[in-house]
Amino acid sequence: MYYQIAADLVVLLHLGFIGFAVAGGLLVLKWRSVAAIHIPAAVWGALVELQGWYCPLTPLEQYFRQAGGQSAYSGGFVERYLMPVLYPADLDREMQMLLGAAVIAINLVLYAWVVIRLQRRHKRD
Repeated sequence: MYYQIAADLVVLLHLGFIGFAVAGGLLVLKWRSVAAIHIPAAVWGALVELQGWYCPLTPLEQYFRQAGGQSAYSGGFVERYLMPVLYPADLDREMQMLLGAAVIAINLVLYAWVVIRLQRRHKRD
């Protein structure tokens, strides 16, 4: 049971990391120092997709599932609803390239917005 909980927590962490890598630039609007963490996370997220690498969280989750005597994608809310988001069945190399490009494009737009807003603030001050 503890291994299943650990695996589910890794999946939630993985999903959170993906959300942060894609849209964490929004946090930079409020806290500029977040950029120091977000930029490497976004670069890593894009590289994982563009290079076809596996995130280290994937084998960690698989380890916990196997140690707990279960398969990676059976039963439960997390496996049924969140796993398809992280590991879609039709994920191929072309889709990975598209996802990687989307991470880059979204973050370029977000950081352009951040820079524009910061410039406007400085002009007002």
